[in-house]
Amino acid sequence: MGTAAFAVPALKALSAAGHRIAAVYTRAPRPAGRRGLELVPSPVHTAAQGLGLAVMTPKTLRGPDAVAKLEGFAPDGIVAAAYGLILPNAILEMPERGCLNLHASLLPRWRGAAPIERAIMAGDKETGVVVMRIVEGLDEGPAALCRKIAIGPQANAGEIRDELAKLGAGLIVQAVAALERGELIFTPQAEAGVTYAPKISKEELRIDWRRPAAEVHNLVRGLAPAPGAYFEAGPGKDSERIKLLRSGIAQEEGPPGLILDARPTVACGTGSVRLLEVQRPGKRPMPAQEFWRGARIGEGTKLPLPGDAAL
Repeated sequence: MGTAAFAVPALKALSAAGHRIAAVYTRAPRPAGRRGLELVPSPVHTAAQGLGLAVMTPKTLRGPDAVAKLEGFAPDGIVAAAYGLILPNAILEMPERGCLNLHASLLPRWRGAAPIERAIMAGDKETGVVVMRIVEGLDEGPAALCRKIAIGPQANAGEIRDELAKLGAGLIVQAVAALERGELIFTPQAEAGVTYAPKISKEELRIDWRRPAAEVHNLVRGLAPAPGAYFEAGPGKDSERIKLLRSGIAQEEGPPGLILDARPTVACGTGSVRLLEVQRPGKRPMPAQEFWRGARIGEGTKLPLPGDAAL
């Protein structure tokens, strides 16, 4: 059971290890494109079709019909990773070997939907991937296996996600093999240090230059490459929403939002942030200096802050 690209390496690794995958459950195709007319299958859906596996896309797993359908596959166990639907107790109790989840954090830190983004946005220096038993509570199940990685000062969410996905693929194969042998040992999560990672809201995407430079930089890294942190640039009605995909911390000071130089550097509440890579609406990502040469903003311009009245 999985939906996002994070789960694809785990699916492929389990298949390559010789396990008989009775079915793959994923979220239904969703509208995409500018007009939303094209239905695009999830990354897991596409990968499963490439492996010749049966694909199921229920809107919910609650209700007798969903339970009966899954029961028809007679699963020995269930593996979930970045699925997006809650497994009710009737399903959790179904497979003899139980239900495992591959979660991208160092539990109990960052339980929930956006653990990678939240870890980077909080300035964490490390994260990891955990294999745990699924219980009814949100990511509260006992853990069996864990691997840690460092979060570098410039690493973004996409890079960390790819690294954890590869690491997690090997870890879930190891876990299932131990489960088959009856040797997978689970340890309850610590009661201290619990934090939650809710979905990223649209309101969080806009950069507030009044925040310290380190926080702005971490926001940029945590939201890159998608959905992307953004700022408004340009005069009045010609203002554009510019995504900031890569940044660096600088020491220059000034009023928050002020463009300090042509590198370009923007002042924050404390320190400043150097813009390294940006993306204009409908355009490809580009070096910030390339954007600067064609932009109608310059040194001494003050970027609008969230809450400023429209001009």
